[in-house]
Amino acid sequence: MQQPFVKLAVVTEHIRLDNRWQTDKWEVVGVVPDASPHGTPASILYEDSSRTQWLHPGHSLSLYRDEAEGYFLNLSVAQPFVFVMWRDQDGRAVPHTVTASYNEAARMLDAGESVEGVPMPLEWVPWVREFVATHYKPESMKTRIRPPSFKGARRDDR
Repeated sequence: MQQPFVKLAVVTEHIRLDNRWQTDKWEVVGVVPDASPHGTPASILYEDSSRTQWLHPGHSLSLYRDEAEGYFLNLSVAQPFVFVMWRDQDGRAVPHTVTASYNEAARMLDAGESVEGVPMPLEWVPWVREFVATHYKPESMKTRIRPPSFKGARRDDR
């Protein structure tokens, strides 16, 4: 079965800092719809003396049924995000994975990866919401079964 997806490009920014401990930093500043094929090289969008913005085309955001809870959590906040996992390659931030799942982003962070959230484009929110409505079924609350050793125990008796 083909996973639903949207094609996109990731925008990163390199900022030169006037700091003796850190000379520069990279951050993800956005995602935009894009139809470029995978492997299309990155290009400079903007450059001045203090910063450079790069466009990384050829990425996609796929939705998976087993991540539906993570999408639900993302949609339950006022501003849903798209999470971009990136790695430093030859001094540049290169995006590797794009997800809308809080859970998947948390697992990547736990693994020590660099992950940044950027606001989800508004036109993608209904698409993700429809996917969640179709595939997310919250677990029902389970009542805790007390072990036999606790049955009848009164902790206030001394």
